[in-house]
Amino acid sequence: MIHPKESTRQSVMPSNPLQSHHAGLRPTELPEPAAEAREHSNRLTGSIRAELARSGGRMPFDRFMELALYAPGLGYYTAGARKFGEAGDFVTAPEISPLFARCLARQCRQLLEELAGGDLLEVGAGTGVLATDLLLELEALQMLPERYFILEVSPDLQQRQRETLTLRAAHLLDRVQWLDAMPEPGFSGVVIANELLDAMPVSRFTIAESGVQEGFVRWSDEGFEHHWDEPVTPGLKGAVTALQAELGPFAVGYVSELNLRAGPWLRSLAQRIGRGAVLLIDYGYPGAEYYHPQRSMGTLMCHYRHRAHDAPLILPGLQDITAHVDFSSIAKTGLDAGFELKGYTTQAHFLLGCGLDSLLMESDPNEIESHITLMQAVKRLTMPTEMGERFKVIALGKGIESSLMGFSLRDLSGRL
Repeated sequence: MIHPKESTRQSVMPSNPLQSHHAGLRPTELPEPAAEAREHSNRLTGSIRAELARSGGRMPFDRFMELALYAPGLGYYTAGARKFGEAGDFVTAPEISPLFARCLARQCRQLLEELAGGDLLEVGAGTGVLATDLLLELEALQMLPERYFILEVSPDLQQRQRETLTLRAAHLLDRVQWLDAMPEPGFSGVVIANELLDAMPVSRFTIAESGVQEGFVRWSDEGFEHHWDEPVTPGLKGAVTALQAELGPFAVGYVSELNLRAGPWLRSLAQRIGRGAVLLIDYGYPGAEYYHPQRSMGTLMCHYRHRAHDAPLILPGLQDITAHVDFSSIAKTGLDAGFELKGYTTQAHFLLGCGLDSLLMESDPNEIESHITLMQAVKRLTMPTEMGERFKVIALGKGIESSLMGFSLRDLSGRL
């Protein structure tokens, strides 16, 4: 059974995701923001309303999502509220267990060995936990990168990353360099992006009797509201037409989204990589599953205080807004940009291919409390009902000859 909506981050969900068209908690069931947080959200709301007034009273949904997440000093990722971890809105794989980074480090070591050295670039490094654990493990494996670049748009998160690295890996801090733009052409090494693509602003579309319509946001007496009209975003109507030509026509009333920004991002990355690989880890599906007829309300999902819901127009600046990744589109765009597809698989199979089982054998089962904690983390990372199958890993390479170990157990590239 294909659910219309599925949450993949660690958030509370209803027991029956098919109980309504919109799976997830109702906005009235969410915790009430503190007064300071509500004031912050009101400031962002005012800023968005001002832009709406300048643009004729409406804006494409992807612009609203961009402002809600990345408006300077006010957006969800650019303001100072805690986002990751148990005290935030959701938990990511690197924070569940260092095993995630330790497995990923083994894949990086294989690539760096073939490249005879090189750099690592992490795009969107969150709290810095993954960077710290990767550097420490690569040090233990005697395969430290020459430099560890972090491309991070949030000044707040940059500060948290520095604090994490200083606290746990201060002796490696001189290898770390923060970037505010893509590296210069000629980069050689490994690019890592964990849960980056899902946070890129997406365009929404629906199928009306008259054809393809685009999702807009406008203001009413009750707040921000959705509005459908003729597409204005360049490429949207053509992309939906191409999807229907490939997958079959969508029914009237069908709603979904398109990430039209991932393509330019990948093409820009390809222009800068001389030789190396890109590892993208995120939740999503091949195109045929993403746009399955039963997934008729798309994949848009919000995360607030470990609750998942699908009301992206409330609490601007206080909640994460995400959409699943169409990995078929990522693979096609990557190939068109000059990459080779080096593998596609589930997170569980990737971690196992990178030696998760051998790392588990290093733990002492006699240390019962730590062993139980470790096993609970492994279940969250690998079980199909947790992150194991919902999260996928795709690798794109330039000038990489070897078969990558992370895809050695099960490569699902044929499904793309």
